[in-house]
Amino acid sequence: MTTHSTRFEAETELPPSRQEAEAAFRTIIRWAGDDPNRAGLLETPARAAKAFREYFAGYGQNPLEILNKTFDETGGYEEMVILRGIAFESHCEHHLAPIVGKAWVAYVPNGRVVGLSKLARVVDAYAKRLQIQERMTSEIASACQEVLKPQGVGVVIKATHHCMASRGIHKVGAEMITSCMLGCFRDNPATRQEFLAIANGS
Repeated sequence: MTTHSTRFEAETELPPSRQEAEAAFRTIIRWAGDDPNRAGLLETPARAAKAFREYFAGYGQNPLEILNKTFDETGGYEEMVILRGIAFESHCEHHLAPIVGKAWVAYVPNGRVVGLSKLARVVDAYAKRLQIQERMTSEIASACQEVLKPQGVGVVIKATHHCMASRGIHKVGAEMITSCMLGCFRDNPATRQEFLAIANGS
């Protein structure tokens, strides 16, 4: 699986420095029409650089390693495991505008399970990158399938996109829904319907 960070590292040897990032924010403030040297904006470039480091912390995380610790003490459990309503914030790669939503992640174990917090961390690892929702949905499902090797994985994401709500056509409240079904979630209509009923009822 090729990650964004791998592509970035292939294109550039070193990321920009913190000072370069702050200088870029000062340029943006000037371009927007304000003065980065006025009192209220003096610390803004440093704050913005710090905030962006947090927004995009996912580039420094490996989702496959997050899922790597699994447990086989399942007592033969082979029914659906669901973590629902995982809140996340991401950013649209087209306008750097926020994407705010929730994810539902489910899998049917095949002898091993993973701690539920790990599923939430995987969602965050992919969300805290420049994203489009369709790819993020597929990436989460593929990572779970690759590492856990379950009977199947299902992922549903519901989110609002500020690139559409705060600019452009200004459609506040519109929600985008995406899903990715692998293994038994794709092949077994009953399994898929059970998961979707839970996701849609939350």
